[in-house]
Amino acid sequence: MHIGIITFATMTQKDIRLLDKTGLIDLAKAYNQPAFRAKQLYEWLWNKSCTSFDEMTSLPLGFRERLKEDYTINGISENLVQNSIDGTIKSRYELHDGNMIESVLIPVPEDNRYTVCVSSQVGCSLSCKFCATGQMDRVRNLDPGEIYDQVAKTNVQSMAYYNHPLTNIVYMGMGEPLLTYGNVLKSIEYITSPDGLGMSQKRITVSTAGIAKMIKRMADDQVKFNLALSLHAADDLKRNEIMPINEQNNLEILMDALSYFYQNTKNKISYEYIIFKDFNDGVEDARKLLKLCKKFPVKLNIIEYNQVEGLNYKKATKNNLDAFAKVLTDNGVMVTVRKSRGEDIDAACGQLANKA
Repeated sequence: MHIGIITFATMTQKDIRLLDKTGLIDLAKAYNQPAFRAKQLYEWLWNKSCTSFDEMTSLPLGFRERLKEDYTINGISENLVQNSIDGTIKSRYELHDGNMIESVLIPVPEDNRYTVCVSSQVGCSLSCKFCATGQMDRVRNLDPGEIYDQVAKTNVQSMAYYNHPLTNIVYMGMGEPLLTYGNVLKSIEYITSPDGLGMSQKRITVSTAGIAKMIKRMADDQVKFNLALSLHAADDLKRNEIMPINEQNNLEILMDALSYFYQNTKNKISYEYIIFKDFNDGVEDARKLLKLCKKFPVKLNIIEYNQVEGLNYKKATKNNLDAFAKVLTDNGVMVTVRKSRGEDIDAACGQLANKA
């Protein structure tokens, strides 16, 4: 897309972070700046996480002033920070249009893991029955810069609280990442680019409730990050009950898409399985899940349910959880039981809903 001088004359306060590298080069030309100014501008935006043109001191003052006239940087601003007794930190951010999102810093110092869980949408349209975000409406997708900002700000937060940078990024916050696929991929580009934050794609996991056609598209796009499926039930009857998306993307369709993804990328795939009391926590449920775990290499994360106000689902008993996990580990499945983190501040899995 070519951006010319006439376009600038009619443009009012466009977010400069919506321009890609080519757009920034065209911008520099339109303002009679040498091409290397575009690279400097990119680094200010995506390496130094700059949200003010005044801070871009390597750019000529006149150039900065013109940028301020024609462009804005729609960053996110901290609205509320909550600290859990277990060290988890939940941050609520206000967007430029007044909408709110949440992201979570999950520190596990004993494993040298400092993970940020980022949101990709304001609200969610999938209406999963057990999820607080699923009870909200989807307002809009997040721009790539708004996703990037969550990582950049949480990295600063991790350094301030734990003197350690982020090690991992999971797209498991508010929203369905594959329903804003282009923006998610562009945010990952900024996060992993050598001119950006320079993080490894192998340290990034994108979670989906199960959009089969988009899983196949990721395979065709040869993405380098890891994929997680929010599974939560191993048969269609139960999955339909708690996840309406399964009615159009049933388990047979999803397994076909995941097999295609693995064959084409060899990237890690994990199943996320929230275990509910008297619903999906029986030995027979475990045997059904075992069949799904044998179709291709997979890691299973069993997640304790975190109570959501107004919903009737309950956490499985320890005995049932242990018996369930044993069926899978005894048959060679790599299983991790993820304990609740940040439950006391509504920061745990399935609890994000902009609630103070």
